[in-house]
Formats: sequence, C-alpha cells, structure tokens
Amino acid sequence: MTISSIIVQTTAEKVEQIVEMLKKSELCEYHLHDEKGRIIITVEGENTGQEMEKLSQIQQLEGILSAEMHYSYNEDELDQMRDNLEISEIPEWLNDENVKAEEIEYHGDLKKKKRYSF
Repeated sequence: MTISSIIVQTTAEKVEQIVEMLKKSELCEYHLHDEKGRIIITVEGENTGQEMEKLSQIQQLEGILSAEMHYSYNEDELDQMRDNLEISEIPEWLNDENVKAEEIEYHGDLKKKKRYSF
C-alpha cells in the first residue's frame, strides 16, 4: 500500500468548485485548501503506478492548473526499514516524568549521555 500527498493549484475564483469536484471524485481524499487556490489531497494505491495514474487523471480535470506529487509513503518500504533497525534500550531518563523538555539539551545522540541538569 502506498499513499502520496499532492498539491493541486487552481485559481482563487475556482478553488471552492475544484474542492467540491475533488471531494466527489473517487480519485483522492481532500484535506485542506487556501484562498489562493492551493489544495492538499492524498491518493492511495497498491503501488506507485496506481498513484501515478490517479495523479494523471487529476491533472487532466478541468480547472486544474497543476497537480504535483509532494510526498510518497510506501508501507512495505517502512516495514523493511524497521526490520533492519538496531533496537536498543531507551535511556531511563527519557521516561522520567520529572524531566522537563526545556531542560534537555540535544547534542545528536540521546543514547550515550544524560543531557539535562536540575
């Protein structure tokens, strides 16, 4: 399963009409838009080929000036990456409810040193 976000551009005058058209289509899921005509949607597919087909159909809709894929997520790739991660114990101080976030100094590695003071 893959999911990708797409930024759609239309004119300010047509944005409400295009939003309704996208909501009614079975191509995507609508998320938000602004008054300038920018619209954020997502598409899903079994693979990127299906997503690209949906993107192509969206690009051809009347009133769409542009539609470009912005971010893509592939469930299988994430699972493969998780399998390859070296998992180690979480330092105790990260779970300490008495530690305040503003007291933690991050220096690129939370595993090696205790980076806060009281």
